Parts: sequence; structure tokens; C-alpha cells
Amino acid sequence: MSTEVILMEDVDGLGLTGDLVKVSNGYARNYLLPRNIAAPVTEATRRRVEKRRAAAEAARTERRADAETVAAKLAAFTLNMPVKAGADGRMFGSVTTHDISAALQREGFVVDKQKIVLPTPLKELGETTVVVRLMTNVQADLKVNVVAE
Repeated sequence: MSTEVILMEDVDGLGLTGDLVKVSNGYARNYLLPRNIAAPVTEATRRRVEKRRAAAEAARTERRADAETVAAKLAAFTLNMPVKAGADGRMFGSVTTHDISAALQREGFVVDKQKIVLPTPLKELGETTVVVRLMTNVQADLKVNVVAE
């Protein structure tokens, strides 16, 4: 069985604010409705969502513009990551998304570690390109240069 609800907030993988979506009864009853993420489909709800939709669209556009600005700055930036390495050039440990996020924060960029796409931790010295997904359809290629201290 499925229920039709109107989303009151953006939900990853489901839809944007104001979208009419069909979800299972349990998902609507136990998750979406109690958290006020969605509302049952009524005429009053439709009117209320239309008012919110314009404000949400403006906020989304502003967030996208900010994300594109940050993406352009990140694409032009090279992050130097000094790490401890032995005489033969082998690293002690590895560079993870947490390390990259902390180093970016020290440089003035606020990027959550979940937004950094790193299939495996960096375990070799040298330059690597890392993808930073700032928003849906907005990403930057960040150059990370791992150097020995």
C-alpha cells in the first residue's frame, strides 16, 4: 500500500519541497509525518506549500550560487598536506577525508568531510585530484599535494 504526501522539506532521494510523492504507509506514518517532513495531501496543505515553495526555491538558488563560488575557488586551489614520511619516502599512516577537511578549514574553506569523495585514503606522496561534492550537480576537483615534512 502507498500513501500520497506533500514534502515540506527537501528529502534526498525522494524529492524537493512541495513535491507530491507516493511513499509506503509505514514510511509516511512512522518517519515523514511525525518529523513534519511531509504532510497529508489536502487543499490547505497545497496552499501552505505553495507559499513555502517560493521561499525554498530562492534559498536553494542562493545556496547553489554560494556553492558554485566555493567550487571555483577550490578548483583553483592546491592543498599541500605535509605528512610524516620515512627516509625512503614511505608515509607513516595515510591522508583521509577528515585530514583534508581539517586542512581546508585551516585555509579558510568550510567543507564537511562527507562532501569529500576519496575512494581510499591517500597512502603515497605526490599530487592527487580529489572530488568535493558541495551540492547536487555542483562539484570541484581539488588538487591535494601530499609532501613529506
